[in-house]
Amino acid sequence: MTEIRRRPGDGTGGLRHGTTTFESLREQAVTLRREGLSRRQIRDRLHVHNNDILNRLLDGEPAPEWTKRPNAKDDLRAKARELRLQGLTYDQIQVELGCSKSSISLWVRDLPKPTPKRTPSEQAALASRKRWEHERTARHTQRSEAKSSAQSEIGSLSDRELFVTGVALYWAEGTKDKSYDRREKVRFINSDPGVIRVFIAWLDLIGVTRDRVSYRVAIHESADVAAAEQYWADLVGVDVTRFAKTTLKQHNPKTNRKNVGEDYRGCLVLYVGQSADLYRRIEGWWCGIVGAVD
Repeated sequence: MTEIRRRPGDGTGGLRHGTTTFESLREQAVTLRREGLSRRQIRDRLHVHNNDILNRLLDGEPAPEWTKRPNAKDDLRAKARELRLQGLTYDQIQVELGCSKSSISLWVRDLPKPTPKRTPSEQAALASRKRWEHERTARHTQRSEAKSSAQSEIGSLSDRELFVTGVALYWAEGTKDKSYDRREKVRFINSDPGVIRVFIAWLDLIGVTRDRVSYRVAIHESADVAAAEQYWADLVGVDVTRFAKTTLKQHNPKTNRKNVGEDYRGCLVLYVGQSADLYRRIEGWWCGIVGAVD
């Protein structure tokens, strides 16, 4: 037989000295519980303020219905789950129900993540992008085939063909003399490696030795200057120390430039020393081409 000794200050409400059996106390607690009393009422009636003892006294006895408070969030939880299954996001459910996203997350975290819904305009834009991706692939193939076919039509160049090509290339891209600004010197600048290679080959053809040619890079200051210098030096087949001081173009952050990235190497400027006579001949050659066309 279990006895419970109550003493002042032991958490039992300061009852008078004495003992009582646990079975007797439990019988009273169960009776009160079945009469519909709450835990607080039983605690005060029996002067048992120790929760462990009170739990043991009421073990197995269900709480009366009137003490069971309904969970105010049960309806919100059910609605949140319903909305989640309909594909709504946490933000949308929050707007709909007015509860926190942390609560929504706890309520619906076991449900599958819905596929994002798009507005009609977003769906149309997506469809357009997909169509364009297919079209772009087809166009890229057509473009590559056309270029490859055209390249094969050129074949090898005769000296005369290279000569005429070089004259036309210089007159398009090189420095030209003006009556108001005398510039009788050969100076050529371009950013296309292919154009530079053709021009170098043309200089070789007309007998300009490499020691007469000097080089300089012109590039934006925000680019990789050293890498650009080395790239152009390798292209023309000289040591980078042969290059004059690079001209740096000031970078304007407000300008939305497209010539950026690893492929941007600026322009290469080529000078031919003591070239006044050569320039005059180039201008004459060009006039000869125009005259031949006429």
